[in-house]
Amino acid sequence: MLARIWQFVVKEFFQVWRDPRTRFSLIVPPIIQIIVFGYAATFDVHNVPTAVFDQDHSQESRELISRFASSGYFKITQESGNGARINDLIDRGRITLAIRILPGFAEEIRKREDASLQVVLDGTDSNTALIALGYINQITQRYQQDYQRDYLNRIAPLASQRVPQVMLDERPWFNKNLEDKLFFVPGTIGSVLMVMVMTLTAFSIVREHEIGTLEQIMVTPIRPLEFILGKTIPYLMIALFELLIISLVGVMWFEVPLRGSIALLLAGSLLFIAGVLGIGLLISTLSNTQQQAMVVSFFFVQPAITLSGFGFPISSMPPVLQWLTYLDPLRYYLVVLRATFLKGLDFDLLWPQFVGMAVFALLTLSAAAARFRKTLD
Repeated sequence: MLARIWQFVVKEFFQVWRDPRTRFSLIVPPIIQIIVFGYAATFDVHNVPTAVFDQDHSQESRELISRFASSGYFKITQESGNGARINDLIDRGRITLAIRILPGFAEEIRKREDASLQVVLDGTDSNTALIALGYINQITQRYQQDYQRDYLNRIAPLASQRVPQVMLDERPWFNKNLEDKLFFVPGTIGSVLMVMVMTLTAFSIVREHEIGTLEQIMVTPIRPLEFILGKTIPYLMIALFELLIISLVGVMWFEVPLRGSIALLLAGSLLFIAGVLGIGLLISTLSNTQQQAMVVSFFFVQPAITLSGFGFPISSMPPVLQWLTYLDPLRYYLVVLRATFLKGLDFDLLWPQFVGMAVFALLTLSAAAARFRKTLD
C-alpha cells in the first residue's frame, strides 16, 4: 500500500514540475497577490476629491478650510464658484463631496450661536462617504474646541484653565498604530492559499481523464483511498511551500509580527489545507472538463472569501448568512492566522477553530473518496 502511494506521489510531483506554467504559478502569482492586496486592501480614505464653496470669506472660514486641506484626507479640487455647481461636479465624478460654508458663518460664531456648515456627499460609494463624513466631524469638532478655548483665554484666562475636559486615552492592543495591513495581510495569506490549493486539486482528476490516464489507473490494483492520498499528499506539501513563501513576504515585506507559535500555525494550516484539498478533489470528481472544474471552483471560492470575515465582519451579516459561515473553512483559518500573527494566542483559546477545520477536512476528504469510488464503479 505504502509503495503504491509513494509511486503515485512521485508521479504527481513530476507532472507538476514538468509544466512550466504550473511552476511559474506556484511562486510568482502568490507573491504578486499578497503584495497587491497588502497595499490596496485598506479601509483608510485619503485624498477624497472635494469642492469647497466659501460664501462667508472670513478669517474663521479660511481657517476651517485650511484644516480640511492640511488633514491629508481631502484633496480640494474646487475652491470657488457657485454652490449650484455641486450637482454637476458630482454627476461628472469630479468630486466625492462638497463643503459649503454659508454666509454669516463667522458672525454666528462670534455671537456664540450655532454656525451652519453644509456637506453634500456622493453616496454611491457609501463606505468612502461615511468615513469622509466621520473625518469632517472630527475636524469641525476640533476646530470648535480650539475656537472656544481661544475665546476663553481672551476674556477669562483664569477661568479657561478650570474648564473641565474629558480626555480620551487610547490604548490599542495588538495593532498599536491601527494599520489596516496588519489585518488584511494575514487574511490574504488564507485567501491566496485557498485559491491556489483549490485550483491545483480541482484540475487533478479532470486532467487525468482528459489525457486518458484515468482509465489506466482504474485497471490498476490501486484503491480509492490510496488514490486520494496519492493526490492529496503532493498538493499538501506544495501548499505548505506556498504558505512559507507568502508568510515570509508578509513578515519581512509588510512587517507583520508573528507573535504566536509556529507549530500552532503549522497545525492549523495543515487542517485548513486538508479541507480545501477535499473540496478541490470533490470538484474534480464531479467535473468532466478543466473548464467546468474552473467554473465550479469560482462559485465556491468567491462566496467563501466573502463569508469568511476577510473584509466584512461576520457579526454585521444577516443571521442566516452568519450560520452559513460555519460551513466555510476559511472562516476558522482566518481566526487562527490573525490570532497567531497578531495576538499570540495558544491552543486553549483556538481549539474550536481547529475542531471546525478538522470536521470539515474529514467530511470533504471522505466525500471525495466516496465519489471517486462511485466513479470507478
